[in-house]
Amino acid sequence: MGYVQEARENHVKKKVEEALRSKMKQKALKECDQYTSKYAQCALGRTLSVVWACRQLAKELNGCLHQYTNDTVLEEMKREYMLQQDGKAPAGV
Repeated sequence: MGYVQEARENHVKKKVEEALRSKMKQKALKECDQYTSKYAQCALGRTLSVVWACRQLAKELNGCLHQYTNDTVLEEMKREYMLQQDGKAPAGV
């Protein structure tokens, strides 16, 4: 499959892509809730010291979030969306 054809198959409208990104972020926050809670507890009551005091927790949180919010995940969500849209199209088209 050529690059242009693949790009056309995975292309979605801007609003759809924004909605998929939002859904992806919500799922990531849900999946990484334990890391978010630990980081929030560490950051509670701190100002500048949060940078070095909570550095390891921040790395763990970012690592978890990155598992669920990357280009590969977004492309898979776009592919699933397009397949769903193809299934909804009338048979004569």
